[in-house]
Amino acid sequence: MDAPRIIWTIAGFDPSNGAGVTADLRTMASLGCHGVAAITALTIQNTRGVRGVEAVQAGTLAETLHTLLEDLPPAAVKIGMLATAENATTVASFLQALPQRCPIVLDPILLASSGAELLTPEGVTILRERLLPLATIVTPNRAEAAALTGLPATDTEAMAVALRRLGCQAAVVTGGDHMDSDATPADSATDVLAYQLGPLECVEELSAPRIASQATHGTGCAFSSALACELAKGASIPQAVTRAKAYVRRAIQAAPGLGHGHGPLGLEDAGRY
Repeated sequence: MDAPRIIWTIAGFDPSNGAGVTADLRTMASLGCHGVAAITALTIQNTRGVRGVEAVQAGTLAETLHTLLEDLPPAAVKIGMLATAENATTVASFLQALPQRCPIVLDPILLASSGAELLTPEGVTILRERLLPLATIVTPNRAEAAALTGLPATDTEAMAVALRRLGCQAAVVTGGDHMDSDATPADSATDVLAYQLGPLECVEELSAPRIASQATHGTGCAFSSALACELAKGASIPQAVTRAKAYVRRAIQAAPGLGHGHGPLGLEDAGRY
C-alpha cells in the first residue's frame, strides 16, 4: 500500500475541536492523508465564540517547522491562523527556504466571528506582502478579501482577481457567509475562483444551495485543508476547489449537532466523494 501524503497545517488550536489544527487534521485523515501540525496560537473558545488568544512564540514555531521538515517533508501546506507579525514572518521565511516546492493553501484568518482579532494589523501586512505571493491558492471569505484588497465586500469577482494579482496563483473568495440585503442568509452559497490558465485570466462562479445548519464552525478550515489534500494528490486548481467544496457540504450534512452555538462539522462521517 502506498504511504499517505503528508499535509502540514500551520494554524491555531481550538479547544472545542471545531476549527484550527484539530479540524484540519481530521479533514486530512478522512481524505486519506497524514496531517502534521505546527501550532501558532492557543485560543480560549467554544462553539459560541473566541474569548482569548495567546500566541506561540515565533522561536518555538520556527523550531517546530524545522523539526518537522527533518523527518516529515510536506506534500502540501495549509496555513491558517498566524496571530502575530512575528509568526507570519517566521512562516514566510521558512516557506521561501523550502528545498522542494509544494502546493501552499493560505486561509487568511483575520477575525473571529465574535469579533476577536486573530491576526495583528502588522501581521496582515506581512501576510499580504510576503505570504500571498508564495501561495498556490488563497481562500478568504468576503470580509477577509475586502480587508486584504481594500475593495467593497460586495464585488466578489473584483476581489478574487485583485488577490490573484497580488502574487498567488489562484484565489477563491468563499460565499458561505453571504447575506441578502435584509441580513438573512442568501438562498445559495457562491464562491468565486480566479486563476491563471496560460495567458488567460479565468474567473468562475461555483454555487450550491445553502444548507440550513448551525454546524458551520470550522468550514473554512475544512475547505482549505481539503484543498491542500487534493492539490497534493495532483488535482488541478479548479478540480481541487470543486472537490473541497463538495467535501465541506457533506461534512455540514453529517454534523453531530454539538454545542449551543455554531457547532463542529461531521468530518469523519462525511465520507469521500
